[in-house]
Amino acid sequence: MTREQFISEVRACQGQLRRFLTSLCGDAVLADDIAQEALVRAYVASGHFVGNFKAWLFRVAYNCFVDNIRNLPEPTESLDAREVQQIVSDEGEESAFRKEELLRALARIPEKERTAIVLFYFEELSVKEIASVMQIPSGTVKYYLSVGRNHLKEIIRL
Repeated sequence: MTREQFISEVRACQGQLRRFLTSLCGDAVLADDIAQEALVRAYVASGHFVGNFKAWLFRVAYNCFVDNIRNLPEPTESLDAREVQQIVSDEGEESAFRKEELLRALARIPEKERTAIVLFYFEELSVKEIASVMQIPSGTVKYYLSVGRNHLKEIIRL
């Protein structure tokens, strides 16, 4: 992969990558740091890349997140309005409130469930692509999606 191809591919999915990482760690500044680390790692390894670039880049970013997770504070239960706007598009006041509620609930569920849900619903990756990113079987992804949805329902009802 040439430098120009790498830059073009990154530009095509950099917003999604940032939202993904922000959703995982609940901190936009930390997400940017992890994204930067992931992009450096990906660029260094891009000569060996073959396949779906977006899924591969998300895998690299997820690995960087996991490498950093031991040093992370617990995710915050709420995000400020500016961060919410960066994560989801504005579709009206009521919709924005519901999305903010969902993001607070996401911060409270286990990391693997949160990752699967964010990749599936926010980033629109397939179960197969999520399995590749998380390096787990597709059946496990389906399990995390199911259990994660149930946890979200319980939290939102409270």
